[in-house]
Amino acid sequence: MRSVKVLAVTGRMAEEEVRRSVAKSKIGADVLVLDVDVAAFITPGLLRRAGPAGYDLILIPGAITADFGDVEGELQTAIRLGPKHAVDLGEVVDQVAGTDEGNRVELSKTTPACVLLADRLAEKARALLQSLEERAGCHITIKGQKVGGTSRMKVLAEIVDSTSLDEALLQARIRYYQEQGADMIDLGVPLDASPADVERTVSLARKATDLPVSVDTVIPDLILAGARAGADLILSLNGENISVVGPTLAGLEVPTVVIPGPKSSLQENMDRARTLGIDVIADPVLSPPLQGLAASLVDYLAYHRSSPQTPIFFGVGNVTELIDADSQGVNGLLAALGAEVGASILFVPEYSPKATGSVRELRTASEMMAVALERKSPPKDLGIDLLLLKEKRRRPGGEMPEEWTEAGDSSGPHREMDPAGPFRIALCGERILAVHERATIAGKSAREMLKAIIDKGLVTRLDHAGYLGRELERAELALRLGRSCAQDDQF
Repeated sequence: MRSVKVLAVTGRMAEEEVRRSVAKSKIGADVLVLDVDVAAFITPGLLRRAGPAGYDLILIPGAITADFGDVEGELQTAIRLGPKHAVDLGEVVDQVAGTDEGNRVELSKTTPACVLLADRLAEKARALLQSLEERAGCHITIKGQKVGGTSRMKVLAEIVDSTSLDEALLQARIRYYQEQGADMIDLGVPLDASPADVERTVSLARKATDLPVSVDTVIPDLILAGARAGADLILSLNGENISVVGPTLAGLEVPTVVIPGPKSSLQENMDRARTLGIDVIADPVLSPPLQGLAASLVDYLAYHRSSPQTPIFFGVGNVTELIDADSQGVNGLLAALGAEVGASILFVPEYSPKATGSVRELRTASEMMAVALERKSPPKDLGIDLLLLKEKRRRPGGEMPEEWTEAGDSSGPHREMDPAGPFRIALCGERILAVHERATIAGKSAREMLKAIIDKGLVTRLDHAGYLGRELERAELALRLGRSCAQDDQF
């Protein structure tokens, strides 16, 4: 099957970037520069007068909104939107013009190619993930969840001090973790909890979710209370509590995470648990940064190589919570390391504000690793990623004109009061609030909220409208990034 012959149309200012991008593609394309500076201003008339012929596909800039239907008929060539940014053009050309017809992307007259390709890659990744999990083998199954083997690493989200929460708060936390993509829910048990507290909390959790529920304690009475209340997994067995709780756990057929110590090795504790007939998951224990992290990774790798059929527990929170760095990159790297050392379960609390979002990040990271392992490639260009503040390809900036005016320092809020009155802008849950004496506007989009404010006549000064736009946009960014936001503060 021959490749498609493509013509990329642009304006003078973007010509060099377009040619560089096309040169990087495997298929290649011709470039037509029309008599206009800004490519987004290309009109059907300009293309008609140029009259290109001999092409299967003409790509026009993705920012164009004009209708090229008549020109398409006259030229007898498909005209479709390319990407919004020239830097993405080479990748688009390869996706739409390759020799493998079955994998070609059908572009749109209304949706930019970069948007279509991103959606297509994501859809393919989701379909592959579902297929991989359906056919994956596993070491054990916990309430329908495959653990270990070739199955995806599962995310176990801890509710810290769960027995101290009332029913409403416990249910809300479980719902939040489910929405974030947790595969299992862990009930962290404080030292001062009673067996009755544990039984109550396990019972409430099991009513609130169909996900597997684990109980996290090393105190024998609390372990037994959790197991008898119906916990699907126990964290953790060690050298001191195995003899006390082991026979009961074996009788109830509750899988259990085993840790080293206090005076016995991980392997010794694993052997004792297996002798009792318990399904075990090994936790060599991940150490915090600069407190033995690298050495503990070596222990993980050694254990996995010595016992490849044993599921492995990987305590990501021991690192994420103990480093002042944005959690997306930390969790992404830890998931990659977990995949390399044979991890089956990624365990994480969202205990501190800086770790908020870790469950979602680890779920995404575990999916990235599953797809990358299947492709036998690094975890990039998969259709799913953890990029939030940085970008894969930098877009070209503008050029400085010969004449320009330096803006003055206008720090601080607007100086004159708007006769219509002031606003107080804040975040409330998943909404931005703009509170005025005459009305309160709520939403998630700064653009839509500002439009509502203007439509209601709640702003009369241009400087006040500009100020509101800035503050609402900051609030929207904070909402998207999971941050707090205070009006007039530096972001």
